[in-house]
Amino acid sequence: MKQITIIHQDRPGLLSDISDLLGAAGVNIESIEAESVDATAVITLIVDKYDEALRALTVSPFNAISEDAMVVRVPDKPGELALLMKRFKDANISLRSLVILKHDAGHAFVALSTHNNLESQNLVRDILVG
Repeated sequence: MKQITIIHQDRPGLLSDISDLLGAAGVNIESIEAESVDATAVITLIVDKYDEALRALTVSPFNAISEDAMVVRVPDKPGELALLMKRFKDANISLRSLVILKHDAGHAFVALSTHNNLESQNLVRDILVG
């Protein structure tokens, strides 16, 4: 799975402009996470039409970064995310991003990106989706 991260100066209407741009390109946003750090917005997207989204963002004023992400399935109960994070800590692997995609039938689906996705996939092979 691929995800897109946009780093841009934070301002009113930023998410409106990004969602308008992607909507006009026929791209559906499946997951979005937005955070403001000082005057900088960091927006992480998972979309249905990845290539079209990147094409639309390439000709826009938005700085888009593409990265591979893996999806894992964990029980949807307190402490399970902590257990998952402990795997990465014990393996000395830093996370680049984490997005909880959805909750379904007692499980949570989590998208993760690291600096070493191959090693990370082996670390979570037992709960890896797809």
